[in-house]
Amino acid sequence: MNPIERGLRRTDRWQQRHKVPAFIVGVVKKYGDDNAGVLAASLSHSAFVSVFPLLLILVTILGLIASGDQAVRHEVLKAVANQFPQIGSELTKNVGTLRRSSMIGLIVGFLGLLWGATGLAQAGLFAMEQVWNLPGPARPGYLPRLGRAMLFLGVLAVGVVVTTALTALGTFGHHLVVFVVLAEILAGVVNTGLYFISFRVLTPKGVPSQNLLVGAVVGGAGWTALQALGNYLVHHYLHSDTVYGYFGTVLGLVTWLYFAVQLTVYAAEVNVVLSRHLWPRSIIQPPLTEADRSSMALQALQNQRRPEQQVTVSFTDRPGGQPPSPQTPQTPAEVSPPAEASGPGAPGG
Repeated sequence: MNPIERGLRRTDRWQQRHKVPAFIVGVVKKYGDDNAGVLAASLSHSAFVSVFPLLLILVTILGLIASGDQAVRHEVLKAVANQFPQIGSELTKNVGTLRRSSMIGLIVGFLGLLWGATGLAQAGLFAMEQVWNLPGPARPGYLPRLGRAMLFLGVLAVGVVVTTALTALGTFGHHLVVFVVLAEILAGVVNTGLYFISFRVLTPKGVPSQNLLVGAVVGGAGWTALQALGNYLVHHYLHSDTVYGYFGTVLGLVTWLYFAVQLTVYAAEVNVVLSRHLWPRSIIQPPLTEADRSSMALQALQNQRRPEQQVTVSFTDRPGGQPPSPQTPQTPAEVSPPAEASGPGAPGG
């Protein structure tokens, strides 16, 4: 064994003995096992498609119902722009030119938002199914997915309304520290709630709601911190607009959305690793830990496509004929949430 491998194995043994680093390694390993970078890229593309129709609808509705109150329009647009530091103002300014044809803009924007948000919800549903390693027979059909997509669209709408109210609170006290701090705390609470509702809408029904709470807290706190950090960098370091044109705005939006989506997928992985106790994981293999076996079994079992298909997983590395652990599933029926197929031809049935 060379000195580098010896050092890595020493570090590996250390992290496995300590709960916090072992849990972090477990989340990172699960993210890699699920090929979650590809899931994040798909979600980022769908989110990008949804942003512009959302802004179009917002500006058009404001033009129809708040044409006489410039202050209301300004506050709403500011709330949306603050979701995307530095590039948000460019987005709202460019979309604002579509207000002239209000009804056409509203109809086109609504159809575009419906299409984009449906694609985002479908991508989110697929991502949660992959993260939870759900076998094919247990995954929802087309109509249930469409219903969840509509629910997710409602969550997005509620998020915009609540964010607008928080922005108004932040400006109420002329940026006094107490109001700014209160607004950030409330933003964290609201973001946590929105993450929890979104996880509940997108996650398979068999997963108990309490298993989604920790990831929602991580996602809500992380999103609030990400926004605060972005706004801080903008106000203190990124004053120049010369690097931003249409290309810079689009590139900045894609980058920002990718960071936000990665945060969301990691938050979902936290829920899975915590509820299925997928830690400690080994960095250098072999030997495998039981959490390694469990994660590898889940990767194989999720590939079942039909109830008639039988899939089993076993391992030959357990010492001394040790029996399989209840933590590690062997058939799709043992995956939590279980496959819906439970008849005579179902795996494990």
